[in-house]
Amino acid sequence: MAHPDSRAADRRAFMQAGAGVIAAAGAGMAPVAGHVDEAPAMPAPFPRRRLGKTDVKVTMLEQGTVLGPGFDRILRTSYAGGVRVFDTAKVYRSEPLFKKWFAQAPEVRKQIFLVTKDMVRTPSQMLTTVDQRLADLGTDQIDLYMIHGLGDEHSLDAATAMVKGKELAETADALRKSGKVRFIGFSTHHKDRAAILQAAAEGGIVDAIMLQYHPWLDKESPLNRAIDACWKKDIGLISMKQIASHHFGDAPKGNILDDVVAKVPLLKERKLSPFQGLLHAIWSDERIACVCTSMRNTDQIRENIDAARRYEPVKVADIERLRDVLLAAGPIMCADCDGRCSAAAGTTAELGNITRFLTYHEHHGDRAEARRQFAGLSAEARNWDGADLEAARAACPNRLDFARLLPEAERLLS
Repeated sequence: MAHPDSRAADRRAFMQAGAGVIAAAGAGMAPVAGHVDEAPAMPAPFPRRRLGKTDVKVTMLEQGTVLGPGFDRILRTSYAGGVRVFDTAKVYRSEPLFKKWFAQAPEVRKQIFLVTKDMVRTPSQMLTTVDQRLADLGTDQIDLYMIHGLGDEHSLDAATAMVKGKELAETADALRKSGKVRFIGFSTHHKDRAAILQAAAEGGIVDAIMLQYHPWLDKESPLNRAIDACWKKDIGLISMKQIASHHFGDAPKGNILDDVVAKVPLLKERKLSPFQGLLHAIWSDERIACVCTSMRNTDQIRENIDAARRYEPVKVADIERLRDVLLAAGPIMCADCDGRCSAAAGTTAELGNITRFLTYHEHHGDRAEARRQFAGLSAEARNWDGADLEAARAACPNRLDFARLLPEAERLLS
């Protein structure tokens, strides 16, 4: 399926977007006062990167689409600003919005790279679940079809065997040949995702992986080595779930710490917000093709699009400064979780998953899914009684305050 850029299509979508003017202003398209007779300057082309061996050049920014109030307007506003990658899933409940959008503006489907996901136990299940995704989306082809949350409902051995096994290879081949799917992949935020990515690199079956990521990975860490292995095998990599805190995230509960800009001079020099700085830091990793973020209002869309259009690489020293101040903001999710917190605390409770579900509830607007996944944990995985939470905090790469967060998760998710 071709995905040409069409100015005519852009203009039509722009008119359909209730907040299109806001997005245009964020993209540098607002007319200059006093020059009403002059046509507004066209913005710079939206930056794109090749998504691995797919050879498709995707926009460096991807719109996450967990259903929320007025989200049909959000989709159109992101599109009007130049975003061309849209991520959904069965559990996000947003697929019907795409169906409505495509029916109203068929040319939009030709413009975007459409990603959707299903939670399946075995790869062959995708041969039937794909038909439901197509029906709910109102399209005859999915650009990237993914196993959703690989490892969450599988043992580690099952997950690593799956991504390099015959069943996935045959399923992927059948889906591609059917024309229903262009590319195959999986998403993962599992604590052992390094092992899953390493196995995927060895298997060479999948086209793309969406993974929980942050830009200050230790070079010798298992996850960084696994990302390298996937990069060398030309597997496209998409970053997700970068950071969230009570001061910072997709739906922040307050302002980021007042001294962030002072402590990270780069932000002031480039006139970037802290989240824009984080995006620049992630894009500085050439292995990452794009960043998926759940932009939930026009301000977030405008800010993130502006960051993409003004992207410049960030030096390691500036990334480390940014890391220090963002972690000082009190994150509620650890993008580098590998289970060491639970081990240090002497508990079988899945502290990393519990705080991730709290993030879904508080920042991603997906309260029903957060409660569903929390309820899906075993009693042992939810029980942190007797755990040394200070030891867990000390072991956590992002220093999560488990003593504060876990009671909050229990109150909101139980």
